[in-house]
Amino acid sequence: MGLKNSHPTVFPGDIIEYRRTKYFSHFAVYYGEKDGVPYVAHLTSRDSDSRMVLYGRALRSEVKLDPLLLLGNKYKVNNMLDDSFPARDFHTLVKPAIDELIGREITFDILYHNSEHQATLLRYGVKKSQQIETIYEYIMPAWKKAFQDKTL
Repeated sequence: MGLKNSHPTVFPGDIIEYRRTKYFSHFAVYYGEKDGVPYVAHLTSRDSDSRMVLYGRALRSEVKLDPLLLLGNKYKVNNMLDDSFPARDFHTLVKPAIDELIGREITFDILYHNSEHQATLLRYGVKKSQQIETIYEYIMPAWKKAFQDKTL
């Protein structure tokens, strides 16, 4: 499942995956071109003062439009839920949703609302994170005490 240097053809509404670590990727939705530059919409920290606090939560996040290659030159199209859910129409549903979200503060939570959740919510209308589902069994034992103590 390695990412290629070759850039695939992308269409508005496609989910773009940027591999970050062995276990995690960053996800965005292809928005289209503006002045000849391809852009993606993605959930990211709102400003430099934003930081990941205890257990992967940050309160100051937002959906931003950035040039596709600004997030990395190694990426792939990963419309991972196409076999399970129909993609929503980009021009009537996805683009207006992105335009409405830009600049609004959104809570980021690695388990419940990360960039993959945001991308699948935009494309399919369903929040899913396959990467979290894959590693969930490893995360939970480490965080079990914090959940029990209600400190998480």
